[in-house]
Amino acid sequence: MIYVSHLLEDWDMRDVIEKTGAGVESIEFSISENLDCLEEKADRYEKRLEEMGCEDLILHGPFLDLNPMTFDSLILETTRKRYEQAYWAAKRLGAKKLVFHTCYLPDVYLLIGWADRVADFYKRFLEGREGIQIVMENVFDRQAEPILEVARKVEHPDFGLCLDMGHAHCYSDRPAGAWAELFGSYIKHLHVHDNWGDRDAHWGLGRGNLDYKEIIETVKRNSPDVTFTIECSQKEDVLHSINEICMV
Repeated sequence: MIYVSHLLEDWDMRDVIEKTGAGVESIEFSISENLDCLEEKADRYEKRLEEMGCEDLILHGPFLDLNPMTFDSLILETTRKRYEQAYWAAKRLGAKKLVFHTCYLPDVYLLIGWADRVADFYKRFLEGREGIQIVMENVFDRQAEPILEVARKVEHPDFGLCLDMGHAHCYSDRPAGAWAELFGSYIKHLHVHDNWGDRDAHWGLGRGNLDYKEIIETVKRNSPDVTFTIECSQKEDVLHSINEICMV
């Protein structure tokens, strides 16, 4: 199943959905201001999804100023509350998956004990919850092993990893293909976009120098039920990238 990040205008999203049958990965509930008026935003967004013709949905959760491994109890409480609000929105709108960032910032946080604290956060968060898959996405992370360690420690049927190939390509010295191989079957979702390895450009596949075919082949082989989200801000890039995924 292929989804498109709601980075396009609604009318362009509708056109893409009509042409490809893609689902939507919404960024609406990654914004804290929208979470402050959650029910109103959910009602409005539900209508927008209907107008776009969306039948399959993934939500991208909040990430700014949040940190699931924090030692500060108040920040931890706020992080948990925001994540719970996003989970409520996912359930309310019938989303199948919910994406959260690792929220790790190199040179700011140490990795000593990081995986233990993040895993503990998600194990507690998932208690009493089922039916919506939580996937954790790499962003500024330079190393893949701590993220994999979290997935192994959580070991929950509704928890997995979202490999963002573009982020791995521009923020890590390890090739994105090696990230895909290392994460293996823990990859439940793939964020798809390209760049030249120097910045997070969110281009269409083939516009940068990312070996995306190798990554997609690896992910499909190790995790046959993986889903994809195209994260490009131009409709032409979105349509081209969908076609590229289907041809791999």
